[in-house]
Amino acid sequence: MTTPAPIAVALDAPDLETAARWAGLVTPHVTTVKVGLELYLRYGPDVIASVRGASGVQVFLDLKLHDIPNTVGAAARAVARLKPTYLTVHAAGGPAMVRAAVEGAPNTQIAAVTLLTSLSEADLREIGIQGPPADAARRMAAVAVGAGAQALVCSPREVAAVRAEVGPDVTLITPGVRPVGADTQDQARVATPEDAIAHGADLLVIGRPITGAPDPGAAAAAIAAALRRVSP
Repeated sequence: MTTPAPIAVALDAPDLETAARWAGLVTPHVTTVKVGLELYLRYGPDVIASVRGASGVQVFLDLKLHDIPNTVGAAARAVARLKPTYLTVHAAGGPAMVRAAVEGAPNTQIAAVTLLTSLSEADLREIGIQGPPADAARRMAAVAVGAGAQALVCSPREVAAVRAEVGPDVTLITPGVRPVGADTQDQARVATPEDAIAHGADLLVIGRPITGAPDPGAAAAAIAAALRRVSP
């Protein structure tokens, strides 16, 4: 049997039934499915069991928690019972907040988001973050890992710099991944799946190029096959 590819399919579906159907179609080909804020807020914790199904696929709960440490720690404890493999928090919340999430969900990998891939360098300057995005991402990554984050979310454009900063043992998750010819839509800093893996990414977040295809299962299988050709 072919090993599933290191892809987290973003299930940005209009309803729970569609999300569960997409999950069922892609899980033979990918390791992970991602539940975002909109789907979780609309359907609550039930969405996790629905998309996990009988396959036992890894679930990436992408809530991007960002609040005072006590609140984030309590929120992490609340979702830990759902057994997500990954839970996101914003690295910008600071080391105490990241640490609270790690302690609140000890059996989940806390993935700290460095810089949103929708932000351009001009956007970053406007909110007071000077210099190249890779420098800011590297600084935030170091702080988050120092606070116990086991994974990081960063643009594929910054993944090599972040890998050099944090070493080989931290899981690097990259959104903003688009196959050649796919629309970049609202992502500003993007790369192809093959380039993201080559630069050190461990898990690729891919949504619309798979879920927007006429056959999401076939689209996932095609990207997975392309990755297998370039993976060491």
